[in-house]
Amino acid sequence: MATRNRVLVLLALAELLGMSVWFSASALAPQLERAWALTPAQTGWLTATVQLGFVAGTAIAAVLNLADLVPTRIYFALAALAAAACNLALLAAGGFAPALLTRFGTGFFLAGVYPPAMKMIATWYKDARGFAIGTIVGALTVGKAMPYLVHGLERAGAAPVVLGASGAAALAGLLVLAAYRDGPHPFERRPFAWSLVGSVLRDRGTRLAIGGYLGHMWELYAMWTWIAVFLAAGAGFGPRAADVAGFAAIAVGGAGCVVGGWLADRYGRERLTIWAMVASGGCAAVIGLGAASPGLALAVALVWGFTVVADSAQFSALVTELAPAHAVGTALTLQTSLGFLLTMGSIQLVPHLVAGVGWRWAFVALVAGPACGITAMRRLRRLRDAA
Repeated sequence: MATRNRVLVLLALAELLGMSVWFSASALAPQLERAWALTPAQTGWLTATVQLGFVAGTAIAAVLNLADLVPTRIYFALAALAAAACNLALLAAGGFAPALLTRFGTGFFLAGVYPPAMKMIATWYKDARGFAIGTIVGALTVGKAMPYLVHGLERAGAAPVVLGASGAAALAGLLVLAAYRDGPHPFERRPFAWSLVGSVLRDRGTRLAIGGYLGHMWELYAMWTWIAVFLAAGAGFGPRAADVAGFAAIAVGGAGCVVGGWLADRYGRERLTIWAMVASGGCAAVIGLGAASPGLALAVALVWGFTVVADSAQFSALVTELAPAHAVGTALTLQTSLGFLLTMGSIQLVPHLVAGVGWRWAFVALVAGPACGITAMRRLRRLRDAA
C-alpha cells in the first residue's frame, strides 16, 4: 500500500510538471497578439495546434506500439524532454507560423507523457483505480494551469513562462526515469490495429462511452483555452487578475478529478459523469450572464472548472471495461484521437461567437457537448443495468 501510494505521488508530481508546457502559448496570448498582430482565430490556433500534435503523436505511438516496445519510464522520460525542447523553441519562433510548428511538436511529444501515465498508475491500482487515475488527471490539470499563474505574477514576460514550463517538463522526465518502476498488475499487450476499429464501433457499450467522452471534450478544452480571456475581456478583470483567476478556474479541476474519482468508485462511473456534465453544462450556459459582476463570474468559473474535468478520467476507465478484450488498445486510441480532434472545433468556435454575439452568449454553444454526453451516458447506464 505504501509503495503504490509513493508511486501515485511520483506520477502525480511528474504529470503536474510535465503538462505545464501545454498552455504556455495560451497564457502568453495577449503579448503574442500584440507582438505578431494576431487575430483571435490565430490565437486559438496556438492551442488547437497542440491538440493536433497530440492526436498525431497518440496515433503514431499506437500504430508503432511504442508503449510496449520501449520501457515505460524511458518512453515517458524521452517524451517529456522532447516536449520541453519544443516548448523552449517558442522563444525563438519570432512569428505565427514558426510558433505553430513548436506548438505541434509540444503536443506531439506530450502524447508520451499523458496517456502512458494512465497505464503506469493502473499497474499499481487494481482496486480504487478511479481514485488513482482521477488523482493523475487532477495533477495534470493543475500543471496545465501553471503558465497562467506564472504569467500573472507581476505580469511575467515570455521568457519566465516558457523557461519555467520547459524546465518543469524536463524535471518530470528525469524524475520518472530515476524513480519509477511498473507495478504488480501489468496489462496484456493489446496494440492498436486498424482492423479492430470496426469491432470497437460495433460494440454499443463502447460506442456510448466514446460518445460521452466526445461530449465532455467539446466543452473542456474550449473552457480551459478561453476562460482567462473571458475574465479579462468579458468580466472586467485586470490583466494580472485575469491570469491568476484563470489559473484558479483551471487548477480547481485538480480537486474535482480527485473527488470525481472517489465518487465514481463509490457510486458508479456513469452516475458521476452525468452529475459532472449537468453541473458543468449549467455553468457554461449562465457564466456569460454574470459578466457584469466580476465576483459572480469568478464564482461560476470556479464551479465550472471543478466540474468540467471531474469526470474526465472515468470515460477512459469505462472504455477499458467495456471494449472487447482484444481491442482495448484500439478503443482507447480511437477515443483519445476523436476527442482531441473535436476540441479543435470548439476552441476555434468561441472567438467567432464572441465576434458575433459577444461574451454574454459565446459559451452557451458549449452546452451541446454535455447535453450529448449526458444522453450517451444515460443510455449506457440503462444498458449496463439491464445486463
